[in-house]
Amino acid sequence: MATIKDIGVGAGVTKRIYFPKWYLKGMRDSPSSAGAAVTKYVNLNVRSYLKFLSWMPAALKMPEEELIEHAGLDSVVYLRIYLTGLKIFLPITILAFAVLVPVNWTNDTLDDLKVVHSDIDNLSISNIPYGSKRFIAHLVMAYVFTFWTCYVLKNEYERVATMRLRFLASEKRRPDQFTVLVRNIPPDPDESVSELVEHFFLVNHPDHYLKHQTVYNANKLADLVEKKKKMRNWLDYYQNKLERKSKRPTTKTGFLGCFGSEVDAIDHCKSEIEKIGTELTVRTQSLIHDNTQEAEERKKVMKDPKSIMPASFVSFRSRWGAAVCAQTQQTSNPTLWLTEWAPEPRDVYWSNLSIPFVSLTVRRLIIGVAFFFLNFFYVIPIAFVQTLANLEGIEKALPFLKPLIESPPIKSFIQGFLPGLALKIFLIVLPTILMYMSQFEGLISQSSLERRTASKYFIFLFFNVFLGSIVTGSALEQLDTYLHASANDIPRIIGVAIPMKATFFITYVMVDGWAGVSLEILRIRAFVLYHLKNFFLVKTEKDREEAMDPGSICFYWSEPRIQLYFLLGLVYAAVTPLLLPFILVFFALGYVVYRHQIINVYHQRYESGAQFWPNVHLRIIVALIASQLLLLGLLSTKGLEEATPVLLVLPILTFWFHKYCTHRYKPAFVRNPLQEAMRKDTLEHAREPNFDLKSYLADSYLHPVFKSDDVDKFYVAEDPGAEEVIVATKRQSRRTTPVQSKYDGSDRLSVPDSIPESNFGHRAVTQLSTKAITQLSYKGNINKLRKQEELARKREERADGPLLPPWLKSRLPPSRGRALPREAGEERCEGRLEKESQRIRRGESGSET
Repeated sequence: MATIKDIGVGAGVTKRIYFPKWYLKGMRDSPSSAGAAVTKYVNLNVRSYLKFLSWMPAALKMPEEELIEHAGLDSVVYLRIYLTGLKIFLPITILAFAVLVPVNWTNDTLDDLKVVHSDIDNLSISNIPYGSKRFIAHLVMAYVFTFWTCYVLKNEYERVATMRLRFLASEKRRPDQFTVLVRNIPPDPDESVSELVEHFFLVNHPDHYLKHQTVYNANKLADLVEKKKKMRNWLDYYQNKLERKSKRPTTKTGFLGCFGSEVDAIDHCKSEIEKIGTELTVRTQSLIHDNTQEAEERKKVMKDPKSIMPASFVSFRSRWGAAVCAQTQQTSNPTLWLTEWAPEPRDVYWSNLSIPFVSLTVRRLIIGVAFFFLNFFYVIPIAFVQTLANLEGIEKALPFLKPLIESPPIKSFIQGFLPGLALKIFLIVLPTILMYMSQFEGLISQSSLERRTASKYFIFLFFNVFLGSIVTGSALEQLDTYLHASANDIPRIIGVAIPMKATFFITYVMVDGWAGVSLEILRIRAFVLYHLKNFFLVKTEKDREEAMDPGSICFYWSEPRIQLYFLLGLVYAAVTPLLLPFILVFFALGYVVYRHQIINVYHQRYESGAQFWPNVHLRIIVALIASQLLLLGLLSTKGLEEATPVLLVLPILTFWFHKYCTHRYKPAFVRNPLQEAMRKDTLEHAREPNFDLKSYLADSYLHPVFKSDDVDKFYVAEDPGAEEVIVATKRQSRRTTPVQSKYDGSDRLSVPDSIPESNFGHRAVTQLSTKAITQLSYKGNINKLRKQEELARKREERADGPLLPPWLKSRLPPSRGRALPREAGEERCEGRLEKESQRIRRGESGSET
């Protein structure tokens, strides 16, 4: 383990915690430990403490284009969420304080109703008397806020879509640009999955298919590799320990090295590594398709559903070919041969690739039911949180606490801080639970997992944190009023009570938003974990590097929290404008802090090209419509029923705006334009005409366990060549070509009566066997033969006449060494086609084909 000196040096190396990204990029080295004893561990430069806020202007200096190059498009577009919040709420805050706050403040309605309220409630819409014409100001501001929000959203959607297209056009070559994930491959009794994939794409994409990578269930193998990796790390530790001391280290073979017989540590680690290596070899041979394996063993493995999955990564020679395959239906059955863009290799969630495709629907149904009950039962802790904000309820339930609660400091803490803190505590484990639920659904990329989890989290925050807090809070606070009011007065009381929950949400924004951003820049959790790992777990330099893990933006829990603040700001903009400055401060601090973290700390695990932005746009639209409906219901209880038709227009216009943005900009996030793909392919081919794409893609979509030195190289289907070919099939009644499948061990084609070869140009083509021809339609055969003849004439034509195939030349009369005129050759071809068609109609095989 680490020594006292190592701990002291590590304690001084805080830059590895606050600037780890630069160390990962190799642009910084570890600080030297030389110097005085005190200065090695404590910074005695007083001026550096006076400039402790210098990171803020430094974080804003890097231009956006340079930031994209440095951190990726995902990180930059994530920052634009904060920027969008600033653009929306800064003008709204100014207008609300200039127009609505004076209108709300100059009334005494709450005092007349004698309901429980605070000074903040006097600035809300609840303070306006029933049926007052002052509500027209809120009505007009609702239209202004809606139009401004839609204007900003439209500009941001257009800007992000343009950034994505520009990023994809200028981006360097990536494997996912050429690769498609094919799922739900139908089983075939005569061919393995690999043979079936090769045959299918050579037939249907002959000009663009390059190679494929079969998906294997390597989850157990991954566990073994991880175990061997840990054992090697222990071996390095014991060898380093032996170098420092002459005595050989020892360990115990029992649990955690604390029990069992004592043995030589180095010999024990070597023997364990050898055992794991042997098991890895056995499992690898059962997973990897190797031509040297015995036929029976290979047949058994290739049909084992636990190792061979009906899915494959298929790579193409061009982006254009991959785009055509990924964005089209492959067969008449829309449930088979399903294609989609392959995730970036770093983005693939390998564990879920082993889940059968047919079980995904059932899994999603199970998770849907589980998510419903999770939302339902989480109302209980939400109601408990609201009781903390109701001091009268606490005093009635626990009378002995009344003297303590009435103390001014305790009372302020309970009302102003404790409810938000309690809600924050209840929500800590929720994102992790939702992530496990998304993983169970079977999504195959980390980006899609995070997007799905973010959607679940936002739904939870909307129904439980927002609506749940409003309903339970207003019901608990006004319980006595509810019990003694008539049925006609209850809607009116609810309309008055809902805006009064702004006080709770203000405390929640400060606890969750402001404090959360402050803790983000301090990185207290990373600081503590780094030094705990350095003290207890670090054994080698590799361990030290892993302890310095900078992490990445946890999109699945951070983005829904931001969306909750959009919801609160839009809902309370016309109801309680005092909430808006708190929202505005959160977006400003978040933008600066996360810009600094993206530049200096976070290292993104993958790059999705900002595919999450349509979801961000949708959730802001949902928040906007919710604010309109809430204001509509609120004004209907305030004696302004005539405003209902006017406000009904807003949700309709907002929904129409969302549909327009979806049709106009969303295709840029789900499809790759063929025009852009062709342009990119043409430019790259002109710049690098001899680039070996096959070698570049060879190991791109290998399972990570096969890329290590612990196992042999995973099999990759070889390049079928530049010629147009169709793989041979083992099925008895399907089309074949003379190009032998690389999986077929026989020397001859697996079809009877193969036809002599014909030389069409420089292409070797074997005609269809009679038995195979009889299985095809008459029209299809005639068109096939005509197409072959036409290609032959167009590709190679001599000066003295057309180049005729050998089988046609052998049946023509001699013409003193010259080719026949074009008319004669065409006439002979038509005669040959007619004979073939008659033979097909009769179903004859014939010996001469």
